[in-house]
Amino acid sequence: MTKHLLMFAALACAAPAMAQDAIDPANLTATVRTMTDDWFQGRAPGTLGEERTVGYLVGRFQALGLRPGGPDGKWVQQVPLLHTRLGQPQQLELATPQGALPLRLGTDAYLSTLRADDVARVANAPLVFVGHGVSAPERKWDDFKGQDLKGKVAVFLINDPDFAAGHDEKVWGKFGGKTMTYYGRWTYKFEEAARRGAVAALIVHDAEGVGYGWNVITSPGGENYGLVRKDGSQTSLALQGWLSHDISDKLFAMAGLDLAKLRVAARSARFKPVPLEGVTLAAAIPSRHEVVTSQNVLARLPGTKRPDEVVMLGAHWDAYGQGAPDAQGRIYRAGANDDALGVAGVLEIARRMVAGPAPQRSVVFGFWTAEERGLLGSEAYAQDPVYPMDKTVANLTIDVLQTAGRARDVVLIGKGQSSMEDELLAFATRQGRTITPENLPERGLFYRADHFPFAKRGVPVLLMMSLAGASDIVEGGRAAGQAWIDDYTGRCYHQACDAWDEKWNLDGAVQDIDLLGAIATDLANSSRWPSWKPGSEFAAARGKAGK
Repeated sequence: MTKHLLMFAALACAAPAMAQDAIDPANLTATVRTMTDDWFQGRAPGTLGEERTVGYLVGRFQALGLRPGGPDGKWVQQVPLLHTRLGQPQQLELATPQGALPLRLGTDAYLSTLRADDVARVANAPLVFVGHGVSAPERKWDDFKGQDLKGKVAVFLINDPDFAAGHDEKVWGKFGGKTMTYYGRWTYKFEEAARRGAVAALIVHDAEGVGYGWNVITSPGGENYGLVRKDGSQTSLALQGWLSHDISDKLFAMAGLDLAKLRVAARSARFKPVPLEGVTLAAAIPSRHEVVTSQNVLARLPGTKRPDEVVMLGAHWDAYGQGAPDAQGRIYRAGANDDALGVAGVLEIARRMVAGPAPQRSVVFGFWTAEERGLLGSEAYAQDPVYPMDKTVANLTIDVLQTAGRARDVVLIGKGQSSMEDELLAFATRQGRTITPENLPERGLFYRADHFPFAKRGVPVLLMMSLAGASDIVEGGRAAGQAWIDDYTGRCYHQACDAWDEKWNLDGAVQDIDLLGAIATDLANSSRWPSWKPGSEFAAARGKAGK
């Protein structure tokens, strides 16, 4: 490492250490302040900021005495990414029966591409409204009804049909009620449009349905990343993105349709796709593209009795890099809470484990790249795991912790999925805390963090994330917890103001990190195999692990 990097590593480790079995808030602060320093340039994948971040994290792992955990005895796993960024449109408008409807990029529409084309081009492609765009044979649901989407633009509603029905349980159908399924995620909708050969896919923005406002939608600034396909193929989607709520209403009205009525119709399994007659999209947007090699950072604490069995803890190291200056002139969106604090938490758990007795099972610590771009680093690992999935006992992930102080409870994400929730209850009880199921399950947080690629492969998971519901804060109760969520998601989520603040109260984060570390340590010293609960969609993928 360079002298400069060594200086930063030394700075991060300089906080006074507490007893070996205590999570140290001073260490958390030091790590977050280091990782959000401008020198790391907002930690975007494929940049100098990544190079410095990866070097720093490897240095931290080495200083703890851990072993390399990546392939071939290395500290890193390479993750080839297609990196694109759209420029100013040469053309971007909708033709309608009532005349042209120009689209203002960033105001009316947000677009990106995952094709290696010099110009992202759509040539007068017809639009088709496909409701929520769900194809779920196991639920006897098909929004497409044989509709041919090749060469067309698919227009979706966000979330799934039960969410659209609101809070009236009498009209809930086959999608778990208020709780979002994976069919509600924007990633699924783009994947489904591509599978069906669409040339573009547009989602109608709904802040309640997606869980965040238009400012978060536009925060990537036309930039996108995708995993490079081994077969060299590309998605059919020249463009993918979002339409603002207002422009969507206007567009459907100009096509002679009532979007409000179509939202109601889309709640039914009888829904059929509705072509927007006479409406076509014409777009020509210059695109810069390159393949960059990003990296996951992996470290291992070897097990003494069953070293081939692995307990995994993880967080994502990436943030959003450089953007337009905010009101305070800050250009780096360095993700202090999302997820430098998560990285700091994993490092503290690792420090405590190294200082204690060697575990019976191996423990692997993973820092993932490109989470903010669609869980790409963890997905790349899951596609080509260093440690077999059927030997991975569980994955525990930290992604965003509340900074409002101690809490009387811990929020459970993914109720009813696996026995990891029983582990959470047992260890929370030891802390004198209760369990509160997420009160915002419609936001689909179970599908929005780096544990999810492991869940898809059958590995039981546990996510610690404070955006899923208001914590019962000791000073202020649940109102204080909700105020923290509203402030963070409304102002700072994916923005430059997600920065370290001297007003942070990390006592609650310490509770959560201590809790996750205790569960991981216990699993690493047991022969217990967590399991999926009956009815979970991930149970079938588990196979015979642990039997």
